[in-house]
Amino acid sequence: MSSSTPDLLPQVDLGNTFGAFFIGVTLAAILFGLTNVQTFIYFQTHRGTDITPYKLVVSWLWILDALHLALIVHCVYHYLVTNYANFGALTEIVWSFKLHVLVNVLIVPTVHFSYVHRIWIFSKDRTRVLPIIAFVMLVVLCSGVAIPVVWATYKCHSFADLIGIEWWTYAVVGSATFADIVIASSLCYLLATSRTGFSRTDSFLTKLVSYIISTGTLTSVCSIMVIIACAVLPKTFIFLAIDFIAAKLYVNSFMALLNARYYVQDNVDVVNSSEFHMRHGVYRPELRIGSSQDPELQASRKDSDYDALHITRPIQDVAPPAASTFEMKSFSLA
Repeated sequence: MSSSTPDLLPQVDLGNTFGAFFIGVTLAAILFGLTNVQTFIYFQTHRGTDITPYKLVVSWLWILDALHLALIVHCVYHYLVTNYANFGALTEIVWSFKLHVLVNVLIVPTVHFSYVHRIWIFSKDRTRVLPIIAFVMLVVLCSGVAIPVVWATYKCHSFADLIGIEWWTYAVVGSATFADIVIASSLCYLLATSRTGFSRTDSFLTKLVSYIISTGTLTSVCSIMVIIACAVLPKTFIFLAIDFIAAKLYVNSFMALLNARYYVQDNVDVVNSSEFHMRHGVYRPELRIGSSQDPELQASRKDSDYDALHITRPIQDVAPPAASTFEMKSFSLA
């Protein structure tokens, strides 16, 4: 035992292998805490409502995220605690590591398909080309890339075998990055073409665009970092540690967009009626008439109100603010 241990020690750099594992799990646990906060906010703001598909999606993502964290924690515990100083066990892949890849593959497509569903709903009365392209692309990527990589990882027995399938890492992560770009571009395009002319509504849409760009950029940058780390440092576990974090970022970015309306809106659901009238050249503040006022004055004001309504009748041809409110609510993923 004493003669074999010194021979193995120079071959194992714990700093950029299992040390990177430990740091990745720590950051993933922090992000899971944010997932809990996001989930709590979502259900609190939707309490008292019926069970919707998005409530089921949020619950499903939370379960997957919790399972993902449990698996990677078990993986690190297995190597750094259970097999402490057992350098022979550090080269073998534990079952929890293989299973975490499957959970990771379930998380990312679930988030992507949820985005595509929102694109489909939001593109109502418009072209259906964008959601169809995004859906077909995701189906091809899931069946052609995600499933094979799960099977390839399952057949690996040591970390040295992962080097032989590193091209699968490029394919999976590159496909996820491409899907992020397509989905974010589609959502931004639909939002940019949905401006109503009302300042509050347009301000809300602008903030939503910034949310989509920032969250899409965050997940894409993380995926690109996985590719770079795998290409530059293939014999380390730095790219795996970043991949631990990427799964959490996908869940948190989706949750953040679900709750975006409650973060950025400032009573945008109620469009100011005075703003609506001013944009069409008519501004009529409400006139409060007490019961003790002169009846003739009340009658004259009623006549003036009738004249104002008669003059501004063409305003009915303009789309009411309720339409934009409905459209905003339909996109807000609530």
